[in-house]
Amino acid sequence: MENIRDIMHTMTRRNGLLNKNCCSVDGIDVSVAQSHILYEISRQHQPSIQQVAEALGMDVTTFSRQVQSLVENELVKKTPFPDDRRIQILALTEKGVKINAYIENLMNSYYADVFSQMTDFEKETVIRSLRLLNEAMGKTKQCCNPMGV
Repeated sequence: MENIRDIMHTMTRRNGLLNKNCCSVDGIDVSVAQSHILYEISRQHQPSIQQVAEALGMDVTTFSRQVQSLVENELVKKTPFPDDRRIQILALTEKGVKINAYIENLMNSYYADVFSQMTDFEKETVIRSLRLLNEAMGKTKQCCNPMGV
């Protein structure tokens, strides 16, 4: 059987997930983690800090630092939840929407180019396989930290 870790490592590297920054837009460097945060905020309707952190599998402390940087760069705004002011609601600013759309277009273009190298059957097979892999990963009790390190 092929070395699955090697395949996943290569995919991670080719997706740029090991890079410090995913892109620089309007003079703002956006880290890979921050691009995931922008994407997740755009997907949810008025999510709380906790909801987005959980969706991304990030601990709240690390997540809060990343969000604070996004707030300082005027990409995200935090608003206290009216019923419980301890809860902060996240939303993209106009600038955040623009940068998120730029990253979305960049990634869509990249994947369109990747899939253009395949036949329709290969493309459908890969997408179906990725869905199966994602579902199986969601069912496992282990995370990417199997040794608890």
